[in-house]
Amino acid sequence: MAAPLRSFCTTVLKQTTRQFSSTCVTCAGNKWRLEHGLARSGSEYGPLTDLPDWSYADGRPAPPLKGQIRRQKQREEFAKRAVYLNAEMDEGMDQWQKRKNNERQKEEHLRSLMLKPKGSLLLKNKK
Repeated sequence: MAAPLRSFCTTVLKQTTRQFSSTCVTCAGNKWRLEHGLARSGSEYGPLTDLPDWSYADGRPAPPLKGQIRRQKQREEFAKRAVYLNAEMDEGMDQWQKRKNNERQKEEHLRSLMLKPKGSLLLKNKK
């Protein structure tokens, strides 16, 4: 009894070996969508995900769904972060400009303190 079961298991295992692949899985149409300026997948944004699924017969809009509320909050957080980072970059650029101006003023001040040419050297520099 054990021998036929054993041979059955070995034949099943031999037939069901899995092949492993090291290539990455890509979604169908992903490259085309990105080349045309669309979302990576069809369900990230767009009218099918952003607009409500239904409305009342008298024209009132339907209450927003949980997914719509979540996406709206994510977009608001993303926009807040973008504004914050933009302000931080502007502040950093202003500080950099001020530092450069201070360095330039120090160099000009040091040049003004240097000895000036006199006599014939002064006449040569003017020509």
